[in-house]
This record gives sequence, structure tokens and C-alpha cells, in this order.
Amino acid sequence: MTLQRTGPCSPASHRLHQAGPHARFGFRILRIFSLALLLATLPGSPPRSYAQGKGEYEVKTYFLFHFAQFVEWPPDAFKDASTPLTFCTIGDDPFDGAFEQVIKGKSITTHPLEVQHLKARDQIAACQVLFIGSSEKKHLGEDLASAAGHPILTVGETDNFAQNGGVIGFLMENEKVRFEINLQSAAKANLKISSRLLILAKDVIGKVP
Repeated sequence: MTLQRTGPCSPASHRLHQAGPHARFGFRILRIFSLALLLATLPGSPPRSYAQGKGEYEVKTYFLFHFAQFVEWPPDAFKDASTPLTFCTIGDDPFDGAFEQVIKGKSITTHPLEVQHLKARDQIAACQVLFIGSSEKKHLGEDLASAAGHPILTVGETDNFAQNGGVIGFLMENEKVRFEINLQSAAKANLKISSRLLILAKDVIGKVP
């Protein structure tokens, strides 16, 4: 892997300086995530955590985007190769438009990315990634039940989300965003999670199938 120099006189540095503050922040998070993945593959390297940075939910948008890059969905999760990979939220939307900005114009493999903010659980089955925010704490069981039986990557932030049946649970530790992964829940959803993501998790529940 070749790392491009980004010193004061480098072309990359000039392009970053010309970009807006949101783009610069996104570049920094992407670089942190990529470097952490590289370090995590080295023998003896411990899993890395991620700083909370500019804003908790802005950081979480980048996490969600990168989670999807390291998950394999079954073929029947999409109608065809050009079907969008859909990120959904249920209940209150805590991202305030940041989600749309992060994925704008991006794709994963052949699938363009889109965001939907759901108001009804009967829409959940159409999602590939479902973020369940803290506002849904009282309805967590219902949300997970609606996702059950579908190839949906459920991601949440309520206490013990992964232990309660979600696939990936966010948690804050020393003002840093960390995450846990429940492999049993992933297997039930017919999802395969890359070992490169597993090694970055604070905790992994269950065994690799």
C-alpha cells in the first residue's frame, strides 16, 4: 500500500486546503479509519479506537459508511447489480443531513448509496443498513423484530445494543466512539463481516462461522 505524502507543498495538501470544512473533516476520518485498518492487520497490533472529533454523529456517519464496505450481503438482498444500497434511520434522525453529505455520489461495488429516514416499521425490510438511534430505546425490540429474517445490518447506540440482538452497537469510551459486533446476529441476518472490521471492534460476541 502506498501512502501519499500530504505535506504543505504536496498536491494532495493543496486539494485538501481548497475543499470545504466538511470535506476536510471527512478526509481526516477516512484517513484515520484506513490507517487503523492497516495497523490492525500487523501482527501484535491492538484494535484502534476513534476519536469523537468534531461531532459524535458526524463521526458515526463515517463509521456507518465504512461498516458497509466490510460487510457482504447475500445476492438476494438486491434486485440486481444496480439496485441502491440503502441506509435507513428509524424514528428521530440525529444526523441532521450529514449522512446524505457523506455518501453523496458514492457507491459500494456496483450499488449506489442512498439514505431513507423511516417513520414506519413496515418499511424496514427494504433497507440494507438500519441505524436505530437512542430515541427508539423503548421500541428497540419491535425494530429488531421487524428487521429479523431480512439481510439487514442493524446498527444502534442504546446500551447493550449488540448484546440485545443488534449486529453492531456503538458505545462511547473516554470520549471516543467504539463499537461491538454480534456475529450470531450477523449470521442470522445472513451477513458476512470482514475480519478486518472484526479486529477493530472493542468486543466480538459469538464465533466466526
